[in-house]
Amino acid sequence: MSMKTMKRIALSTTLVAIAGLGTGCVSQGEYDKLWETNRSLTNRNAELQGQLDSMTSTNSALSGSAGNAGSVISQLQNDNATLRSQLMGAQQSLNDIEDRMNSLSIVSIDPATDRALRDLAAQYPDMIVYDADRSMLRFASDLTFGSGSDSIQSSADDGLATLANVLNSGAAAGYDIQIVGHTDDEKPGANTRRNHPTNMHLAAHRAISVRNALGNAGVPWERMSAMGWGEYRPAVPNNVGTGTAANRRVEIFLVNSTASDFSTADVPTEVDTYEAPTSRGIDPTK
Repeated sequence: MSMKTMKRIALSTTLVAIAGLGTGCVSQGEYDKLWETNRSLTNRNAELQGQLDSMTSTNSALSGSAGNAGSVISQLQNDNATLRSQLMGAQQSLNDIEDRMNSLSIVSIDPATDRALRDLAAQYPDMIVYDADRSMLRFASDLTFGSGSDSIQSSADDGLATLANVLNSGAAAGYDIQIVGHTDDEKPGANTRRNHPTNMHLAAHRAISVRNALGNAGVPWERMSAMGWGEYRPAVPNNVGTGTAANRRVEIFLVNSTASDFSTADVPTEVDTYEAPTSRGIDPTK
């Protein structure tokens, strides 16, 4: 009920009382009726006042809720702005990573070379895995080298000779070759440490041995580089205390050639000066 209606009721109560007084004498019955009407209106007025107080309280509560909602909305807007900023930063980081990846020399190789490398891996499935997405051949160390050694086993000679023929044929002859050695995280045993003090040494020495094998098979030395990561780039989680064959590997990448950046006059024609020692001990799991 509105305040205007309540005022009308109160005014009516007053007029009834005045009307009764204005007639002078009234009968007891009429007086009783006026008294009853006045009491009823008084009660109704008190009821309406209670409703008004309740509505006022509710209105205040709603006003407070609206204020809280406004505060929450403001906070959400601030959080949204923060998240947008973080998203933009993450997107920029992603763009930077993509730019760095696109700047790498690893390429998608030509179809003829890709087919030749697939055939090579199929010919030696136990020893060679071909990763076309990375233009990479992976040689299993346990099948390529003696245990704890950088000496290439005779069983791997044919595979490396066939690879050399591929690398010297057609479009493949236009790629540089990066040879990277890896080990698991098992520390070299005493026999291995005589020639390869650390896993980094063993990994690098194995990469050099593969480079030597390819160079001796006719791949130009200036096209090839060798390095080792040791145990620091595992392909799978290492097995504690037992060695991990999948991490003992040599990877050969075909990359964009940089030969045009250098003069060929200073390129050495002989094999690397490093030569593996002839006397080696044997360490299992390496």
